Amino acid sequence: MGGENFLENMITAGIDIGTKNTKVVLLEDGQKILAKENAATGYDFNKAAEQTFNKAVLESGLNRDVVEYVVSTGFGRYRVSFRDINVTDITTNAKGARLLHPNTSCILDVGAGNARASKIDENGRIVKFRSTEKCAAGGGGFLEKIAFYTGVQLGELGDVALTSKNPVNMSTICSVLAESEVINLVTQEVPMEDILMGAHLSVVGRVILTLRQVGVQPEVTLTGGLVLNSAFVKALEEKLGMKVNSSKDLYYAGAVGAASLGYKRLMRKKMSNN
Repeated sequence: MGGENFLENMITAGIDIGTKNTKVVLLEDGQKILAKENAATGYDFNKAAEQTFNKAVLESGLNRDVVEYVVSTGFGRYRVSFRDINVTDITTNAKGARLLHPNTSCILDVGAGNARASKIDENGRIVKFRSTEKCAAGGGGFLEKIAFYTGVQLGELGDVALTSKNPVNMSTICSVLAESEVINLVTQEVPMEDILMGAHLSVVGRVILTLRQVGVQPEVTLTGGLVLNSAFVKALEEKLGMKVNSSKDLYYAGAVGAASLGYKRLMRKKMSNN
């Protein structure tokens, strides 16, 4: 077999089916990102997985048949018909965060529905985990509602919020109360940037409680949709008093972790067969 060349150039895929978005990553030898794609999930999970996977394959310039192992994760992981295995997104998110930022000790995953915090050991295993309660849910979902109430495009919320000089105080306990406050502030013609920064600080105030339940220690790595929101990242770092890992690749942490776990499983399978 020419030594262990059969363990080289192995391509695996991670498919993260979230309630709002589907993300796909192709990895070479469990380390190198060859392609990453995302799209709205919609109502047909398998269709979203198939189409996003095909886009990633096209981006990579490879043929679909060179992808040797497919791991699905996320809310819709059971619905991916062409998966080899499915893994919980709590596990894949931790693996992906650790692969992208090897010194990660704590992970804060803020998606559309809620926030989840994990503490991991030196081997990347989760040793403590907490999730927001229902009343405090809606990190990204809350900001989507704020975009609707204020008329600001969702993709522009963070940039507008960063221009704030005097952010307003809002409830950090209940998202419903915070929404009511936003509506009142809009009718009072409070500067939009101050309302939006106040909304971001409200979300940070809620999710940071969850992070503190597992114990905050460097390095903290942020994953989920809000890793792409510069105002949220800034507010989180100021509240924690430390730098937070927030690279754009971390948006794909779950898919990266799934592909990485697929590589390890495939490697063990090939070694046992040879």
